[in-house]
Amino acid sequence: MCQLLGMNCNTPTDVTFSFAGFAQRGGRTDHHADGWGIAFFEGAGVRQFVDVEPACSSRLADFVRNYPIQSRNVISHIRKATYGKVMLENCHPFVRELWGRYWVFAHNGDLHGYAPRLHAGFHPVGGTDSEQAFCWLMQELAKSHASLPPIDELTLTLRELAPRIARFGTFNFLLSNGEALWAHATTKLCYIVRQHPFNTAQLADEDLSVDFQQVTTATDRVAVIATTPLTRNETWIPFESGELKVFVDGAVR
Repeated sequence: MCQLLGMNCNTPTDVTFSFAGFAQRGGRTDHHADGWGIAFFEGAGVRQFVDVEPACSSRLADFVRNYPIQSRNVISHIRKATYGKVMLENCHPFVRELWGRYWVFAHNGDLHGYAPRLHAGFHPVGGTDSEQAFCWLMQELAKSHASLPPIDELTLTLRELAPRIARFGTFNFLLSNGEALWAHATTKLCYIVRQHPFNTAQLADEDLSVDFQQVTTATDRVAVIATTPLTRNETWIPFESGELKVFVDGAVR
């Protein structure tokens, strides 16, 4: 299946360290070689990059690894194609607008026999079950709330909606509107919150380490969510099956 990476922070932060290791899973340290993508929230805008090349050898991924784009919410995805051909329109993350905000979504897993009725303003461009699920989530959120509700209300609604998709198979996903980042697990998903006092972290997929104490301030807080731990010397917290968490300002809320 695919690989997920998310970052949520209390101050704009670059994801270059985590992405350097994550990208190696796209064809080098793992077999997910059917495209990749990443989206950064910047104010009200989203900076999105997708590519059908394996992440480990993509020149666009090299650019992202070496360009420290700072964001408070980032979602990235490495694809192992199951539903949908290896095409640009099938690369995650997907982006839609709702209530005057961009929403970004990425999914890991297979949804068997999933064919939701889409009758509002959200329709898939590509041929993946993932994009269908995203469109359905956006449709149902729009039906449940007339305008953008508080984060806690959105979380309650997503806790009701996620199981209705998860019953079709594996539904690990990341979702953000630039204000918060929601993460749901059916199988594999874990997270870590880095805050003062910071330590040195060593990537699991790349011979690279960083002393976060040298590149942070005492008030910084960063949550990183991934399919499996990205570092070998830190304690990552696994999600329970069926669990949905919301991250705001680098912390679990």
